[in-house]
Amino acid sequence: MPTPIDQQTLEQLQDWTILDEKLHRVFILDNFVQAFGFMTQVAIVAEKMNHHPEWSNVYKTVRVDLTTHSEGCITQLDAELAAKMDDIFHKTNHKG
Repeated sequence: MPTPIDQQTLEQLQDWTILDEKLHRVFILDNFVQAFGFMTQVAIVAEKMNHHPEWSNVYKTVRVDLTTHSEGCITQLDAELAAKMDDIFHKTNHKG
C-alpha cells in the first residue's frame, strides 16, 4: 500500500506544485516530436510501475497531474514517478 507523501519528499520535487490535490507540473520541450518522445519514455516507465499519469499534450507542452486514486491522495508512488519524469526530461534536449 503506498504511503502518503511527506513534506521532505515534496520539497525535493522543486518543479512540481500541488494543484487540485494532485502533483502538477508543466514540461516544455523544443517541439512536438520531443514532447511525444518524452511522453513515450514516461509511458514505458509508468507501465512498469503500474502507475499512470493524468496528462495532456499540446504541441511542445506536456501537462501532468499525479495522484494515487486508490488512496485518494498524493503518495510516495506519485513522488517516485515525478522524479523519474524529471530525470527523463533532463536527459531530453529541451529549453528551460
